[in-house]
Amino acid sequence: MHTENHYINRSGWLRAAVLGANDGILSTTSLAIGVAAASVTREPILLAALAGLAAGALSMAAGEYVSVSSQSDVESADLKREKYALQTMPEEELEELTDIYIKRGLNKELAYQVAVELTAHNALETHARDELGINEITRANPLMAAFASAVSFIAGGLLPLLIAIFAPIKDMVFYQYGFSILFLAFSGILAAKAGGSNVLKAVLRICIWGTFAMAVSALVGYIFGVQSA
Repeated sequence: MHTENHYINRSGWLRAAVLGANDGILSTTSLAIGVAAASVTREPILLAALAGLAAGALSMAAGEYVSVSSQSDVESADLKREKYALQTMPEEELEELTDIYIKRGLNKELAYQVAVELTAHNALETHARDELGINEITRANPLMAAFASAVSFIAGGLLPLLIAIFAPIKDMVFYQYGFSILFLAFSGILAAKAGGSNVLKAVLRICIWGTFAMAVSALVGYIFGVQSA
C-alpha cells in the first residue's frame, strides 16, 4: 500500500516554533554581542541577555496571539457570511460551487453532481474548503501559536545566555557569534526536517541573515563603546 508523508498539518505550530527559536537565539545573541563589544565586564552582558530573554518571550507570545487571533477572526467572519449565504441563497451558492469545480477541470455535468453531493454531505465545510480555502488542518489557533512561540523563544534564548555565563569575557563576541551560528544551523536543520523542506536552503538562509544581524549589533556596540571610552 502506497502512503505519502505530508507536513502541512504542522504548518501552524511549526512556523511559530521556528520563528520563536530563531528569534530567541538571534535577538539574545545580538544583545549580548552588542553589549560585549561595549563592555569589559560580564555583568552588563548577563543583564542584557536576561532582559532580552524575558521581554522577547513575552513579546513573541503576545505578538503571535494577536496576529493569529486576527487571522482567526477573519476566518470566523467569513464562515458566518458563508453560512448566511447558504441559508438565504442556496441555489446561487450551489452554482458558485459548480463553477469552482469547472475551473478545476471537471465538465459541467460532473461538476454539478459533485457540488450537489458535497453540499448534501456538509455544505458549510465544502464551501469553507473549496471557496474560502479554510480547513481544520490549516485553520488558525492563537493559543497554540502563542505557546509555541514563547517556549521556543526561551529554548533558543537560553543558549546564548549560557555562553554569556561561561565564555571568556575577552573573547565573548567571538564565542557568541560562533556558537549562535551553530545553534541557528541546528535550528534550521530541525525546521527543515520537521517541515520536509530543503535542509541546505534553510540553514544558509538563517545563517546569512543571522550573521548580518549580529555584525550590525557588534558594530553598534563597538561604536558606543569607543565613544564612551
